[in-house]
Amino acid sequence: MQTNTPEAGAAYSARYAWFVVAILMMAYVFSFVDRQILNLMVGPIRKDLGISDTEMSLLMGFSFAIFYTIMGIPLGRMADSKSRRGLVTVGIVVWSVMTGLCGLAKHYWQLFLFRIGVGVGEAALSPAAYSMIADYFPPSKRATAISVYSMGIYIGSGIAFLLGGLIVEFVTAQGAVTLPVLGETRPWQVVFYVLGASGLLFSLAFLLIKEPRRSGAGTAAVVPIREVVAFLKLNRRTVLSHNIGFAMIAFCSYGTAAWIPTYFVRVHGWSIGQVGLVFGLIVMIFGSMGIVTGGRLSDRWTAQGRSDAPMRVGLVAAICVIPFGAGYMLSPNSLVAGLFLVPATFFISMPFGVAPTAIQDIMPNRLRGQASALYLFIVNMIGLGIGPTAVAVVTDFVFHDDNMVGWSMFLVSGVAGVVAITLLATGMKPYRESLARVREQVA
Repeated sequence: MQTNTPEAGAAYSARYAWFVVAILMMAYVFSFVDRQILNLMVGPIRKDLGISDTEMSLLMGFSFAIFYTIMGIPLGRMADSKSRRGLVTVGIVVWSVMTGLCGLAKHYWQLFLFRIGVGVGEAALSPAAYSMIADYFPPSKRATAISVYSMGIYIGSGIAFLLGGLIVEFVTAQGAVTLPVLGETRPWQVVFYVLGASGLLFSLAFLLIKEPRRSGAGTAAVVPIREVVAFLKLNRRTVLSHNIGFAMIAFCSYGTAAWIPTYFVRVHGWSIGQVGLVFGLIVMIFGSMGIVTGGRLSDRWTAQGRSDAPMRVGLVAAICVIPFGAGYMLSPNSLVAGLFLVPATFFISMPFGVAPTAIQDIMPNRLRGQASALYLFIVNMIGLGIGPTAVAVVTDFVFHDDNMVGWSMFLVSGVAGVVAITLLATGMKPYRESLARVREQVA
């Protein structure tokens, strides 16, 4: 038994701990702006590079996700023993440089490679951030803290859609511009330059925060791979039901979010600026509300003795999103579709703060970074890597009609939603058992 390890968050004031969460959340905002801005530039990039929906979907999802997920494993292992602050800082610099280089792309393969680079840089952020937050906050406040950090998903995506739509319309109206050294530059390339430079400036903010002291059992040494595998094997029912269950929700989320702007442009005749304004505000406001509500609800249920609270929140969200998702994907009226999109966004966002919180709760400190990286590997490979392409493949090869993208989203997300509900419902009991085991280790 280990009884001399410090309580998480004991060495830091609440104000400072929340300041760190704010800085980490802003990093997440920058990462999602860089990640999602491509979704608003489908038209101009397809035109300039001469590519299909399926090829475009690979830029939005697979090219980013493949190395984001693969690199997450060794970077998560580093987060369990090295400076997490330093790891995040280097990651921001790398993804910002690669975002800027996306603006130099003249061919499809170049943009594909630079998007891979963005994924490599962003892979450093979340495993380290989850681990840092877990050391700044006790378990009773952890779900809310990680949910606030995860608001960066929706603030960043909202900014990407909101400001991205305005920027794209503005620079498109100006036409191609001639920049020093770079020569003639298309509007979408200018957007990448601005984002890359902004991220590099923001990386300096990490000079303001400290590396937290690690808390909990077994925090001193690098854990052998065989011990990691043994622990995951012991908890395999929990890990599989949790990771794949939440991954299927991510599949719905990423798969639809990648094509919602294009859906409103093609089916309802909106301009890119209109879509950016409406969808950006919905994502920023109701996505943020949903993810924080999920965290608060999980902490409340935990305080009431429901130890499977994170899984329970995911299950409730997966059930509730289905009717509202169908409403906006299939509605022939743009106003009705927009109204249905509000609750759909709220519910689809609820699980993405509690899902990583569950990992921190059932894992010893020495395994948190690696377990988080495994979770991110599965969630992003299935959600981001396959989700957008699955929708595009159904549109291109099943319906053979660009205007059927709404039905493609409905079919793909409907199947994934049923799988998510099944896995999360059957995974609650194994989750409770895993949580009981890890609590015995640190008692």
